[in-house]
Amino acid sequence: MYGLIGTWAMAQAGVAAGAQALAAGQSAGRALVTGIQAVEQEPTFGSVGYGGLPNAAGVVELDAAYMNGDNFQLGAVGGVQDVASPIELAKQLAHERVNNFLVGAGAAAYADEHQLARRPMLTAAAAAAWRAKRAAAANGKRLTPYDGHDTVGMVALDAAGHMRAGTSTSGLFMKHPGRVGDSPLPGAGYYVDSEIGGVVATGLGEDMMKAPLSFATVAAMGRGLSPQAALDSVVYPFIAKLRTRNGAVGEFSYIALDAQGHFGAASNVAFQFWVQTATTALTEYLVTPQPSGRAELRRAKEA
Repeated sequence: MYGLIGTWAMAQAGVAAGAQALAAGQSAGRALVTGIQAVEQEPTFGSVGYGGLPNAAGVVELDAAYMNGDNFQLGAVGGVQDVASPIELAKQLAHERVNNFLVGAGAAAYADEHQLARRPMLTAAAAAAWRAKRAAAANGKRLTPYDGHDTVGMVALDAAGHMRAGTSTSGLFMKHPGRVGDSPLPGAGYYVDSEIGGVVATGLGEDMMKAPLSFATVAAMGRGLSPQAALDSVVYPFIAKLRTRNGAVGEFSYIALDAQGHFGAASNVAFQFWVQTATTALTEYLVTPQPSGRAELRRAKEA
């Protein structure tokens, strides 16, 4: 069995490329990086990699993480600038015994030390969007972060049973410089155990980091629940609790893939993901919130 699952419609090409690598016998780690890089390198996606929208100072700051489900080694970066592939940088950090999570200038220096590609990540389109936002603020419109926060997250399973999880994002448009969300935080933005399965998250990081729901979902799968049942038992009760105690809840979306290639998703907003396994063609699924507080999962289309 092999499989790859990825968040949002933008993951289509990446899931296809990564699954092709898995079908050819490549490792889960290589397939994961291949898949996420396909999204990072596409300039029309405004929330990931090259083309990502900048912070309030007009600078693109990138977060990413990579986790090895065999030995729990992980690498993560926060607020790094002008690194062509944040997921590649995170994967390199996962090989280190210490210094696994680097931020800002330190993360960029590590990329240089390991000859990882650098490039200016602010595109003309993203710069124009930033200028327009600043102009609106100058005309009296309150400057607030863009409330779309579409992290690309993927979980990969290869034919040998190895699993990897990863995330990559430019975070909130117009965020305060230095802001980091849940995407690089283990347990919140992602978690994977090759004997059980993996989970990745996308949504409003400030709310999603309030509980390690990715870890909790993997733990629930470890107790015998399916990916869907595990997500349902973990995600929705916490959303309800947060709404009760905090009065408001941001966007929460999760996808899960287990060690047998079964998958599931949970979200409190309309959400899409792509998946391909040895037994499932490349398919887009839609997750639609229901009045019950849960969500309906249905097949949208095959590629």
